[in-house]
Amino acid sequence: MTWQYVAIFFNKAAKIVNYLKNSKKIYKLLRLIDNSITIDKNNCEITQMASILLLNGPNLNLLGEREADIYGNVSLTSIENRLQDIAKKENHNICCFQSNAEHELVERVQVSKKDGLKFAIANPAAFTHTSIALRDAFLAAKLPFIEVHLSNFHAREPFRKQSYFSDIAEAVICGFGEFGYEVALKFIIEKLR
Repeated sequence: MTWQYVAIFFNKAAKIVNYLKNSKKIYKLLRLIDNSITIDKNNCEITQMASILLLNGPNLNLLGEREADIYGNVSLTSIENRLQDIAKKENHNICCFQSNAEHELVERVQVSKKDGLKFAIANPAAFTHTSIALRDAFLAAKLPFIEVHLSNFHAREPFRKQSYFSDIAEAVICGFGEFGYEVALKFIIEKLR
């Protein structure tokens, strides 16, 4: 039995051993077997590493509850589920990560390449206009990404017009609401073919 088959076994047995997600010893063992295996505490179970990261910044956990006239009435969970369905049909995985803390977003981007991620869809939210640290993390990780925004931030307050990410992104999608995430994913799927 090769290590690859052992890794596939762990992949298939993920639901059984999912309660071990927080065990660092299990994680280290799995990584020794196949370094493309990851355990993501948010939406990903023990699996072959997702190929696409969905990164969402501050306050996006409140989608569907806040300022529906600007951000729509669809929850972040609904957006994540829709993208996971689309990706699965194309034999890709989406690994979802949302945080209100800048350092957590930076750390997630920093480990993305080691984890085998090929691309990212990033909505830095309010950090779009302030986070040089997150910008530098994308540059350091050399992770290509699509910048997505639910609203057209160019048509909003003057302080929102500056993005620290647009010039380093593969593309920028803004103003399409939740559909912008799907457009980004479809672009990435074509790019990964």
